[in-house]
Amino acid sequence: MRIVVDMNLTPAWVPYLANLGHDAVHWSEMGAEDAPDTDIIDWARTHGRAVMTADLDFGIALARSDATAPSVIQLRTGTTLPGRIGPLVARAIDGARADLLAGALLTIETGRVRMRPLGLDRTDQA
Repeated sequence: MRIVVDMNLTPAWVPYLANLGHDAVHWSEMGAEDAPDTDIIDWARTHGRAVMTADLDFGIALARSDATAPSVIQLRTGTTLPGRIGPLVARAIDGARADLLAGALLTIETGRVRMRPLGLDRTDQA
């Protein structure tokens, strides 16, 4: 998977994900640290990357839109350090790979993982 790690997560996720075979970058290497979420979403879409974040705004914005990209990997755990939840995140990403490539919101919580395809809130107008 190609992943951009949001500013609210430690850059330590980049080598952790890379060791699992993912192509990961931290947003601080790509753009302004105070960039609005929309800039990160647009950049991720343009560069074919999923956004990994602890920010609920990404998931909300994409779930309410017609967008099918970028996918969002949303961490809703008490801690977001790879040393603590890395194996949980790794299993969730591996299990959701096809969905993430198609466009999805993957929410990872301590006791469960939820998947929602993006673009479901579209309304057809005749």
